[in-house]
Amino acid sequence: MNNMSNIIAFSNHKGGVGKTTSTVSLGAGLCKLNQKVLLVDLDPQRNLSQSLGVDPSQKNLYGFIRNHYPLEPLTVYKNLDILSSNVDLAGLEIELNTEPGREYILKELLTKISGNYNFILIDCPPSLGLLTLNAFSAADRIIIPLQAEYLAMQGLSKLLEVVTKIQARINPGLQIEGVIITQFDKRKILNKDIATTVGKHFGDKVFKTFIRDNISLAEAPSSGQDIFQYNPNSNGAEDYLNLSKELLKRFIK
Repeated sequence: MNNMSNIIAFSNHKGGVGKTTSTVSLGAGLCKLNQKVLLVDLDPQRNLSQSLGVDPSQKNLYGFIRNHYPLEPLTVYKNLDILSSNVDLAGLEIELNTEPGREYILKELLTKISGNYNFILIDCPPSLGLLTLNAFSAADRIIIPLQAEYLAMQGLSKLLEVVTKIQARINPGLQIEGVIITQFDKRKILNKDIATTVGKHFGDKVFKTFIRDNISLAEAPSSGQDIFQYNPNSNGAEDYLNLSKELLKRFIK
């Protein structure tokens, strides 16, 4: 791997597809594989920050962007840091409206610290506004978590359209790293059909590890713990550790 960090944006503007769960769980899984990871909570709903029990009064991404205080990620535990979110991020789009280069603000911020990490994982909001634009400008790769249901497929073309525009105008190096099939139940014919359709469209970009539907993944955030802390013997922990290994293999050349 190179000396700079690999910056990955997790995006899907449909909510409830396992985007935050995948960001947190892959971050924690990569730590178990001896990687130093920074999580960036770019969603004003701060689900990622809540999932790790981060106090909303802590120094946060909004304050760092607005230069209220020096950039200093919060350590969650060994090898895992976070730039947490708060509700003020929601107003950033309006506040930065007239600022030149406003789509590069996150990129400039992360450049200062990216050398400290193997991976930086960005949890994007479920929209395609300025915050997501900033994530796509800063990232090298995009991972799309996709629920194995018909409606989850519907918004995909819009997301791919936006990515193509970003590649053309702002970040030519941006690539789609892969698609994670989440909340998968092999007993459901529809789930299998969707997985087949996604496989035809994205080919080997679809991760081989499917994330099974698992109650522990739904429960873990309320305890402020990642899946490996909450229930290390669960299917969710097994799947995300396998996915972390699969992701790491792609980056170790």
